[in-house]
Amino acid sequence: MASAVDNIGPIGFIGAGTVGTVLGIALSRSGYRVSKVASRTRDSADTLAEAIPGCEAVSDPTKVADACDLVFLTVPDDAIREVAASVRWRLANTVVHCSGATRLEALAPALEAGAVTGAFHPLQTFAGAGASSDEVPSTLPGSSFGIEAPDPALRTRLHQMAANLNCEAIDLQSEARALYHVSAVMASNHLVTLIADAAGLWGEFGLDRSSGLRALLPLVRGTVRNLERQGLPAALTGPVARGDVGTVEENLSALERQPEELVAVHQAMTRRTLRLAREKGRISEDDAAGILALLEGEAAEPKAGGDAER
Repeated sequence: MASAVDNIGPIGFIGAGTVGTVLGIALSRSGYRVSKVASRTRDSADTLAEAIPGCEAVSDPTKVADACDLVFLTVPDDAIREVAASVRWRLANTVVHCSGATRLEALAPALEAGAVTGAFHPLQTFAGAGASSDEVPSTLPGSSFGIEAPDPALRTRLHQMAANLNCEAIDLQSEARALYHVSAVMASNHLVTLIADAAGLWGEFGLDRSSGLRALLPLVRGTVRNLERQGLPAALTGPVARGDVGTVEENLSALERQPEELVAVHQAMTRRTLRLAREKGRISEDDAAGILALLEGEAAEPKAGGDAER
C-alpha cells in the first residue's frame, strides 16, 4: 500500500462538511498526505485541519488548488458547478467531486482549465459524523465507492484509493448515476422514513415512537443479517412470503384509520413484496392471487380446512 500512496502528491479538500470530514480523516489515516482544506466557513475548515496531522486550513479555495495535485470537492451537489467555476485551476490539478448523482459535466470549468476530472462517491451514510469522532473512519471499510473517471490513469488511481480504504470500487458511466443514486436513496433514506412510519404506529397502542424504534431496531438488524447471509430473495420472511392471506387482510384492516398516504405506501410495498415472494417460490399461486385480490379491494376467499402451517 505504501508505494501506491507515495505516488500520489498532496491532497486537498474544498468543503469540510460530513463527507469531507470522513474522507479526509480516512485518507490521512491510510497514509495519504492531506495538506490543505478550505470551506464555506473557516471554523469548519479549522476543525477538519486540526483532526488531520500536517493539514492547514485556508480561506481561499484557489490556495488548495495551488498547493495540491488532487483536490476533492466535498460540497453540496448544487454547489459543485459554482465552486468549480470559482477556483483558478492548474494544468497539474486533478479535480474529483464526491456526489452520487451529479454528472461530471458539473466539473466542466476545471476540465476547460486543463485539469483532469472524476467522481469518487462513498456509498455510505454518515449522519451526524464529526471530525473528532473515532467512528468517522470506521464507517468506511467494507463500503463501496462509485467511481467515474474517463482518464484511465485517474480511474486506476481511484480504484487503488478505494482498496487502500478497504473498500470496493464500482465503475459508473454518467448516464447511470441517477439510477445508482436512486438505489442508494431507496436503501438508506427511504428505509429511515419507513422505520419512522413503522415506529410511529406504536402511538396507536399507547407507546411512543422512541419505544417503537428501540423495539424494532433488533428486527431491522436481523433482517440485514439475513440479507448478508442468505441474499435475495431468500432473506424475505413474513406473512406475504408465507402466503398468510388472513394475516395480510388483518394488516390492511388495521391501517384503515391511518393517513391515506401511509396506507398507499403499505399497499405498494405489499405488492412489491408479493413479487419477491413469488421469486422466492414458497408462496402458492392461490395464496398469491388471494393477496392480490385484497390489494384490489376484494374480500379474501376462506381456505378450505382452515389455515395450514407453513
